[in-house]
Amino acid sequence: MNRNARKKGQNRPRSGRERNNRRNGKSKGKSKSSGNSNGSTRASRVRLIQARPDMLRVRRSRLHGRGVFALRRIRKGTRVLEYLGDRVSHDEADDRYSHKPLEDNHTFLFIVNRSTVIDGGANGNDARYINHSCDPNCESLIEDRRVFIEAIRTIQPGDELTYDYQIGRDKEDPANVDEIYACRCGARSCRGSMLWPPKRKSRPRLK
Repeated sequence: MNRNARKKGQNRPRSGRERNNRRNGKSKGKSKSSGNSNGSTRASRVRLIQARPDMLRVRRSRLHGRGVFALRRIRKGTRVLEYLGDRVSHDEADDRYSHKPLEDNHTFLFIVNRSTVIDGGANGNDARYINHSCDPNCESLIEDRRVFIEAIRTIQPGDELTYDYQIGRDKEDPANVDEIYACRCGARSCRGSMLWPPKRKSRPRLK
């Protein structure tokens, strides 16, 4: 894996709402695969999201760069955005960002499955500006190989939309990788990093 091309959704747990095999993961979610072997999307099976400029606005964020903010009350369960961009292979995604310095923590790449990545930095939409939080008010969902952002609690006007990136770790990560991907969400549950927590070493059983 190209460590310069970090991808969201790398370590999403396989919960009751998570059924797709992902190599890298941004937030918890669910997947309903259409079963097409060629990786194409059957959009007719998934409800389209109409443009709603009265709902969201992109502006400067205290968390990181630009963020997406609610202009009005958004009810829990509302599907607010689809994560759009070029749909490419993992190798293509790695090649596109091979020039990135290791200290650059921006990532617009979102894993759909083992063969497809969405590059929100190319032909993307406002979903790419939704920032990470360890206590998010949204989550990502995958249906028919499309990625959606949905509110997991009611969001008030002026609130910033967030979700847990759950970016994966790599055995070749630099020692300061958590500093590079530092989280500043300020939540009580903040783990201090946008990366998924490292796996705990199993303790030997006492005889």
